[in-house]
Amino acid sequence: MSLLIKNAKIVGPDKIALKAQNILIEKGMIKEITGEECPSNIKTIDARGCYVVPGFIDLHVHFREPGREDKETIETGSKAAVKGGFTTVLCMPNTTPVIDNKLIVEGIMKEARRVGLLNVIPVGAITKGQKGEELSDLFELKEAGCLAVSEDGATVQNSNLMRLAMDYCKMTGLFVMDHCQDGFLSQGGVMNEGYHSTVLGMKGDPGISETVVVARDIELSRYLNAPIHLVHMSLKRSMELIQQAKKQGIQVTAEACPHHFSLSDDMVASFNTSFKVNPPLRSKEDVSAIKKAIKDGVIDCISTDHAPHTREDKEQDFDHAPFGMIGLETALGVTVSELVLQDYLTWPQLVQRMSLKPAELLQLDNKGKIKEGFDADITIIDPEAEWEVRAEDFVSKSSNSPFIGRTLKSKVKYTIYGGKVVYQCYTKSIN
Repeated sequence: MSLLIKNAKIVGPDKIALKAQNILIEKGMIKEITGEECPSNIKTIDARGCYVVPGFIDLHVHFREPGREDKETIETGSKAAVKGGFTTVLCMPNTTPVIDNKLIVEGIMKEARRVGLLNVIPVGAITKGQKGEELSDLFELKEAGCLAVSEDGATVQNSNLMRLAMDYCKMTGLFVMDHCQDGFLSQGGVMNEGYHSTVLGMKGDPGISETVVVARDIELSRYLNAPIHLVHMSLKRSMELIQQAKKQGIQVTAEACPHHFSLSDDMVASFNTSFKVNPPLRSKEDVSAIKKAIKDGVIDCISTDHAPHTREDKEQDFDHAPFGMIGLETALGVTVSELVLQDYLTWPQLVQRMSLKPAELLQLDNKGKIKEGFDADITIIDPEAEWEVRAEDFVSKSSNSPFIGRTLKSKVKYTIYGGKVVYQCYTKSIN
């Protein structure tokens, strides 16, 4: 099947093309990028007035399947992802049962292929059952199709076990993603420990619960000369530790989520449980530090930590409601509104943080760029569109979003995966 994108203003990780181009797609690949006329007898999208970017890659989502299909399924999560402009996602292992063996990995990949909307890559658990006691068979997970392992939703508290995991992953080529939280320090915390937790009378999660593990993993990375990726960083102090490590040549990379660079702990006073996330929303000072770290390249990637929950779960009181918010459908709008329009990022830098760098970290050599010979994973964006986030518009199975009612800038018009249009905002521009 062939597809032509006309009048494409291509945004790469280094620049926005000055002249509109035509992108010819054949057999799921970008065959040609040219300013010349292309065949007119094939399906065509007119991208005039839009930015055309490589499909976004989210290193951190929760699709809940298997086990909690009442919250999200691979199918509904995939629909949310492509609506948000994502063409590859990594789904975390804290499912029921945990993604810690070949059979579960193969089952997820089979269902993702059936759905066929985007590239869904399961992340294996570092330890069996995520119990923190015994390593999963990391070689088996790699053979089954995992590109990464994580204990997300928990932390490998045993430093020697984490050392062994990093050593084995260095041998296998698995990408190690670590949820940095000392459970003994954070135990029972439902929001950031500080002024607002004191005023609200809520149990606080102190920032050191994150930073002591960040420091530990940086030291393990240095000692083993092995890479480590730190997920959903939330603190100014974490930014400082990561920056120092990078200056020393330690192989550390990190991600931040839109809610951690746009929302702060004072908002918890509303008692809206969509503001309850893990790690918690931090101070305004931390929010500013994360924005600066993204601008300076201390934070390598922007990921969503898309975490759907049922209405019944989130309608509990704040202490008992589960952690998490959905984020796939709002990620672009929040990132543009908070970072691009506030001069923290340019559009090419947004592409670098959301497409190219994640592709490089996962060694997805044919993704992350709009280039001849690369996979035709492409997102077409109206950068000037303004839209209101409404609960009834979510295609995710859940609607636990704190951004409901907020007006955001920029909207995905089309998402193309493997040369196939898998999402379109409306139909009048496609023949």
